[in-house]
Amino acid sequence: MFSCRAFALTAIVSLFISLFSNAQTKKSKYEVGAAIGGFIYQGDLSPSIFGSYKTIRPGLIIQGTRYINSTFAARLNFSLASLSGDDAKYSTPVYHQYRNFNFKTRLIELSPQIVWSPTGWNEVGAKISPYAFAGVGLGFVRIKRDWSGFNASHFGANENLPARIAEDMAHSTPRFLPSIPVGAGLRYAVSPRIVINGEVSYRQLFTDYLDGFSKAANPKFKDHYYNIAVGVIYRFGRKNSWDCPKVIQ
Repeated sequence: MFSCRAFALTAIVSLFISLFSNAQTKKSKYEVGAAIGGFIYQGDLSPSIFGSYKTIRPGLIIQGTRYINSTFAARLNFSLASLSGDDAKYSTPVYHQYRNFNFKTRLIELSPQIVWSPTGWNEVGAKISPYAFAGVGLGFVRIKRDWSGFNASHFGANENLPARIAEDMAHSTPRFLPSIPVGAGLRYAVSPRIVINGEVSYRQLFTDYLDGFSKAANPKFKDHYYNIAVGVIYRFGRKNSWDCPKVIQ
């Protein structure tokens, strides 16, 4: 009988301590962050599979996140950046120097995303946590394309590039860029409130006119872009009224 009472009393005391400890700090479901990084165009004006890293452009990202449960969160991204591509930056293949197309654009993007962290959001101490995300995005652009440096002497008549350029010039450039952003990153909890993160985010687009050219370049493939960013996240939290007062000695 005594052992049963002792077990019950121990269980009740343990439960009370656990509830009191959890009540000491109310963890908010929200966090905000800001990041800076480079935005890299991938398309017809870049021969590299890694995109036009020679024309990488800076960008600012602001994020707001709400935890859904222990491993999933909803995040809203706002990006303010620019994109650029330039044939003249590449000497291989040599036709880039003669075609000499280039473009640039400002980029404003809004993107709601779902974020998944296999290790959860309750980082304790300084530890590294991986995460992945996907969502939808809408970008606002103002594309300026330029073909004034085009040198027709390098291209054969059968390529008919002047006519293909004219066809592209008759095609309007997009003002809105729907996209599917996907990516992954790492979080490093410096403290219970401050987290440093780094991530790579790729955008699947649905147009071949991000750079302003298609028929005169490679109409078989769409254009894309991605960004690499590092930032700081602030996790909200507050003490509740049940906190014990500090004892002054």
